[in-house]
Amino acid sequence: MGIMEIIGIAGSVSLLSGWRLYLSVLATGIAMQAGVVPLPEHLESLQILANPWVMGVAGLAAVCEFFADKVAWLDTLWDTVHTLIRPIGGALLALAIVDPSDPATQVIAFILGGGGALLSHGGKAGARAVVNTSPEPVTNVAVSTVEDVATAGLLYAAYEYPYWAGGIAMVLLVLTIWLLMLARRIIKQIFSFGKTPRELPPA
Repeated sequence: MGIMEIIGIAGSVSLLSGWRLYLSVLATGIAMQAGVVPLPEHLESLQILANPWVMGVAGLAAVCEFFADKVAWLDTLWDTVHTLIRPIGGALLALAIVDPSDPATQVIAFILGGGGALLSHGGKAGARAVVNTSPEPVTNVAVSTVEDVATAGLLYAAYEYPYWAGGIAMVLLVLTIWLLMLARRIIKQIFSFGKTPRELPPA
């Protein structure tokens, strides 16, 4: 596997961990056990991700996240609690996947992995906060289910077809930025609703 494919996988998985961290940890552990993701010697301690106990806990947490994410406002609480957890998880996953030849590359992988996870987490949390303003539960469940299917499908694609991983990472990055901008615009409209033009804040 070439360096570009590995970087693409690291980028994709760190961004996806901002949506579904525990599913990403579980998928990475399975990929390591299957030999799809080779673990570098200097990061041998991260082989713990492929430990059956760790994978079992990650699987249980993924199930909890699956159900918590379907309930309006409970999903926002879950996202708030994971604001720190997801970026750290994304950073560690990037370290587990990237095989750098010098410490500087390790630091860059850690920072970018954490930053990518934080960015996608912000996009997800912002979009779900907007969805929660709808009084009916169907939209929330539908959006959450789309996130589940997309995360599982993109994780599989990134590991099974590494040469697609870079493109997947770019699409996820563009989608995340779009979600952040959309959520900002809608939230601004919600808070400005009912104000007279004189009361509206400057753009």
